[in-house]
Amino acid sequence: MKLQKNEVLKKGFIDLPIPSNINLIEEIKRLKKEKNAVILGHFYQEPEIQDLSDYLGDSLYLAQIAEKIDNPLIVFAGVHFMAETAKMLSPDKKVIIPDLNAGCSLADSCPADKFAEFIKNNPNHTVISYVNTTAEIKALSDICCTSTNAVQIVESVAKDEKIIFGPDRNLGNYINSITGRNMLVWDGACHVHEEFSLEAIVKLKKENPDSKIIAHPECEKPILIVADHVGSTSSLLKFTKTDSCKKFIVVTESGILHQMKKESPEKTFIPAPPKDSTCGCNDCKFMRMITLEKIYFSLLYEFPTVDMSPELIKRAVLPIKRMLEISKKLGL
Repeated sequence: MKLQKNEVLKKGFIDLPIPSNINLIEEIKRLKKEKNAVILGHFYQEPEIQDLSDYLGDSLYLAQIAEKIDNPLIVFAGVHFMAETAKMLSPDKKVIIPDLNAGCSLADSCPADKFAEFIKNNPNHTVISYVNTTAEIKALSDICCTSTNAVQIVESVAKDEKIIFGPDRNLGNYINSITGRNMLVWDGACHVHEEFSLEAIVKLKKENPDSKIIAHPECEKPILIVADHVGSTSSLLKFTKTDSCKKFIVVTESGILHQMKKESPEKTFIPAPPKDSTCGCNDCKFMRMITLEKIYFSLLYEFPTVDMSPELIKRAVLPIKRMLEISKKLGL
């Protein structure tokens, strides 16, 4: 018997029992078909969720898909800011995220009131915000970017224009080094990419001299310096497919290794470890809040929904659409 919505609100999905006579994956597929729903999944999800997703990719790809699809119900297997972006690009659709607590440490590092004050204290700047931010931050921005298109977005701004970039300091400083710009960078960071151990990575390289180090630009500068390739999640995946090297030390969230192994089963992928840990990989605790069980219940009850005021959507979607327009022109 289905619980009423208020019961779900009170109890939450975690403690709800899964009927013993169902196959969870098949039941999710059945519910998707019944409700004409679509699952958008990020590369950092658990392997079984990646395999179940109708569309799988990084933030840029998922934003592009959210703008195009016709399905009335979107289940977002990712974190909250991604589901917000989907809602802004498809305001007429119902967007649900299986766990409302699936946040983002990078987004949390940039409170809207503080960022607004930062902008006010540095007038006459074009504001470029990384997509890993809340809708309130996007509403304060002129253009958004992802790690896939960040360099191109910055280069699309006239060279004589001053730029504020937020919230990731590592990505912002990396873009400055690539483009020669002198952007004013907000001091935020991602807990996953800040936690990689340079010492452990160098040790892994010595143990595997035939390997290449590939790293996400949200990592700290010393790690980017020793990397053979720096790029977004999708860029790292593409590099491992096209490069002749057979072994890679992967310095980003370990979820992407599933796709790397699927695309290049003959190659070896070594996850870089975090600092002060014996763990062999570095996972985003927020991404891992999404589970098959929660996806099942969120489809069954069509809850929890991502709800935003029309006024916030109107302001916050503009920089996203500018980003998508620039990306389309550049073929990204």
